[in-house]
Amino acid sequence: MIFITVGTQRFQFNRLLKVVDKLIEEKKLEEEVFAQIGYSTYKPKFYEFKDFINGEEYDEVLRKSEIVITHGGTGTIIKAVKLYKKVIAVPRLKAFSEHVDDHQIQIINEFSEIGFLEKVEDLSNLNEAIINVRKHEFKEYVSNTSNIILQIEKSIEGEV
Repeated sequence: MIFITVGTQRFQFNRLLKVVDKLIEEKKLEEEVFAQIGYSTYKPKFYEFKDFINGEEYDEVLRKSEIVITHGGTGTIIKAVKLYKKVIAVPRLKAFSEHVDDHQIQIINEFSEIGFLEKVEDLSNLNEAIINVRKHEFKEYVSNTSNIILQIEKSIEGEV
């Protein structure tokens, strides 16, 4: 199962949801997909979704999933990585009114460089990323939250 989660901030992430719908429609993606779509205005046609799910339901869907496709929220990424999920992260971008700035690019780059996830900057590469993560073994997460946050902050501030 693939779990798509776009967070709970008051921004849409229609771009990601539409690409997944297209992959399913074109039969490039044939497994079960469930999405938590937040404030997105696009409603998927070919997979199940809810606008929001509570913490218990979120944890249940996350546990059942093999692959998690998410935005660049650190909490979502860390939770999925801790559960040994194969994570594909797509940054929300200011240019598409998905966030106030492009900080998620830096966050995702850091997690990618550490070896925790597959990053997708261009959504035309999403299908390839799904194929790749199935074959890839990612680095195991060892809790070191304060150091990771410090490294991400330094990177965002241009100190690394």
